[in-house]
Amino acid sequence: MSLQQKDAAIQKLARDAVRLIRPGNVVGLGSGSTAAIIVREMASLDFCSSLYCIPTSLQIKMEAEKSGLRFADESMIPEIDVVFDGADQIDAALNMIKGGGGALLREKILISSAKKVVIAADESKFVRSFSRSVPIEVHPMARTVVARELVRAGARPSLRVLDKGYPFVTENGNVILDTTFESISDPKKMELELKGIAGVMEVGLFTRTPDICYKAKNDGTFEVISNSH
Repeated sequence: MSLQQKDAAIQKLARDAVRLIRPGNVVGLGSGSTAAIIVREMASLDFCSSLYCIPTSLQIKMEAEKSGLRFADESMIPEIDVVFDGADQIDAALNMIKGGGGALLREKILISSAKKVVIAADESKFVRSFSRSVPIEVHPMARTVVARELVRAGARPSLRVLDKGYPFVTENGNVILDTTFESISDPKKMELELKGIAGVMEVGLFTRTPDICYKAKNDGTFEVISNSH
């Protein structure tokens, strides 16, 4: 997919996706470039002044501020009508790996609470089974003990670092272990097992499957996948 075709597909799907929003909705906003495009499309809605947004990252909060959208505080999270987000990989059962941008904890809070979950990603992210590392957000005090537990379980954790070698720190003050597993045959079971390790704040396996997936295709069009659960 050329960059131009990808941008065209994402622009079209963003325009379609915001049609799911109703006046007065509380809207959760994930992180990344696709979420930023959806924010800009939301700002063009006739009733955008009636919407309340809850962003998961400073990047998207700044985009929403620039677009003139209003914010709800965290007490409104249980009232989220729809959340829009992306994914790093989506398997055949619509389980997801997320956290490439580092906002997995906040994204999971919103996705777990929302009445409707809408995911947009380009078609390269849709896979038969997971083939990439799983981001695991860890309290800094627990990074060595969590890494040891992961190695014992046969995984290969790697501390996420920035270009100059500094550890990547999330907006929650935690670090991320990007962890490779031999296989992930049961994402839900693995998610629960990993969250049982003391010091693990959140896991980038998302097993609440989306209600709707938008797939940006190579030819500049998009496909809508509805999940009946």
